[in-house]
Amino acid sequence: MGQDISPASGRPLAGQVALVTGGSRGIGKGCALELAAAGATVYLTGRTTVEGEAPLPGTIGGTRSEIEAAGGEAVAIACDHRDDAGVEAVFERIEQDHGRLDILVNNAMSIPKEMVNGKPFFENPLSNWDDMIDVGVRSVYVASWFAAGRLMAPAKRGLIVNISSSGATKYAWHVGYGVGKAAVDKMSADMGEELGPLGITVVSIWPGLVLTERTRGVTARMGLDPSKAESQRFTGRAIVALAADPDRMQHCGGVVVSRDLADRYGFTDLGGGLPEGPLRERPRGISNSA
Repeated sequence: MGQDISPASGRPLAGQVALVTGGSRGIGKGCALELAAAGATVYLTGRTTVEGEAPLPGTIGGTRSEIEAAGGEAVAIACDHRDDAGVEAVFERIEQDHGRLDILVNNAMSIPKEMVNGKPFFENPLSNWDDMIDVGVRSVYVASWFAAGRLMAPAKRGLIVNISSSGATKYAWHVGYGVGKAAVDKMSADMGEELGPLGITVVSIWPGLVLTERTRGVTARMGLDPSKAESQRFTGRAIVALAADPDRMQHCGGVVVSRDLADRYGFTDLGGGLPEGPLRERPRGISNSA
């Protein structure tokens, strides 16, 4: 069991700069909150800038405000991760402001409303593929390309964390979802081969069932036990632990599980408990009549 990296243990990432893509809500928001609590200056991106313009609650400004209210430092930048020029502008801003980037969390993903309707892929729009692959996979490549090329490789240091899922190896939700997560894990492995020798650690991380704005309302309908789920901040705590570990390169190119990292590093979820971890049997979605 390693060091306690809960907020009470101090600010192990003080002076570091982090970027979290897709930080308006969900796991991305939780990662941004935890990285800031650990002392990092957090840049966060997302498309939602006004409450109510998205089907789910949460904005990048709202996440920034929560961080600032807790005494942290955050910069919220509106960015559609389908737009390479917009992504490049984010990295230009970080370079101008700090000249460094220590942590990149690739979390941005577009979830089509049909993903949990329980229908097979051929009964859903073809656009589902573009939604989940363009944003959930290509955006990982693009953001990592800018991070490594502009800031991490020249400094010979950095941590890139790609939010993935056990859906990479077991059926989960939708064909496009599983293919996307498998691609992210392979990308982490191959990027690790190229970036590891440059001092940059790359990993995929698998959360378990996470109580996000999307899942809170449907967990019971899916037959899942919310008492065994993770808060949306748990994976953020896992990333803080990795970032603070001087031996993190041992994980480079691999898949790590947020629940396993809790055992390794000795952190807990909100309230002091521990979740169950990745689902053994992935849900197949919810029919429209449910």
